[in-house]
Amino acid sequence: MAVGLSAATPKPFRFFQHSLLQKPSPLFTSLALRHSQIHKTRRKTCFTVFVIMEDQKRNSLLENLKEEDPGPGGMNSQIPSTRAAERLARKRSERFTYLVAAVMSSLGITSMAVMAVYYRFSWQMEGGEVPLSEMFGTFALSVGAAVGMEFWARWAHKALWHASLWHMHESHHRPRDGPFELNDVFAVTNAVPAIALLAFGFFHKGLFPGLCFGAGLGITVFGMAYMFVHDGLVHKRFPVGPIANVPYFRKVAAAHQLHHMDKFDGVPYGLFLGPKEVEEVGGLEELEKEINRRSKSYN
Repeated sequence: MAVGLSAATPKPFRFFQHSLLQKPSPLFTSLALRHSQIHKTRRKTCFTVFVIMEDQKRNSLLENLKEEDPGPGGMNSQIPSTRAAERLARKRSERFTYLVAAVMSSLGITSMAVMAVYYRFSWQMEGGEVPLSEMFGTFALSVGAAVGMEFWARWAHKALWHASLWHMHESHHRPRDGPFELNDVFAVTNAVPAIALLAFGFFHKGLFPGLCFGAGLGITVFGMAYMFVHDGLVHKRFPVGPIANVPYFRKVAAAHQLHHMDKFDGVPYGLFLGPKEVEEVGGLEELEKEINRRSKSYN
């Protein structure tokens, strides 16, 4: 409205200036007064029309806003909260389903492994002679296989999962729809040789069967640790309890998160030695930032 008033003032002001410099004639004076009256009439008309248009525009805008946002108790305000509640319920159901599967598999595999170790060593010692070489080989292969699986997983992750098997591993780098993903097939494929080695070593005596039994046991231990740290701690597919408070495991989780962020061309491809890989490519600063971010989210 202020713009309409300022636009209407210049012309009368020019007539005022002209009258100061030169005495106007009666004809000119009458024409000037008539023009001023006409101009005032136009200015008032424009002012009135401008106010009406402004009120109509404002009322229309308010009506649109009321239709789009009916208020705290309206239907549109309830839609986001309803969707969020449904999403949260679905997420909890997925985590519970995977938790049941993880607990059942962990208890089943752990109990079978413990029983297999007990019965195998008791069976070996039935004759009174302790097969030290066989027992030492079993223990050594169990530790060696558990450590070697980290290097195998690193190589397979880079050379296979991110190459020829990407069509399966890609499900792990996308938002998961449901409690399981296609990438979980790799866990099953790693369990097959572990079960085969354990079975062969359990039903046969001797150094070679003892080595096979130890290798299967080491693969089993690594698989369980991988599930709790990778699936539970890193990707929060189920609660892991006190594992989340172990400082090195938090570092491992942060390093693996950098892999999913793809800040260093996919590094790290390993899990438990992931922080070392990040350090080798000069990513300690980013690793510390991710550790601090995850620590805040835990708290």
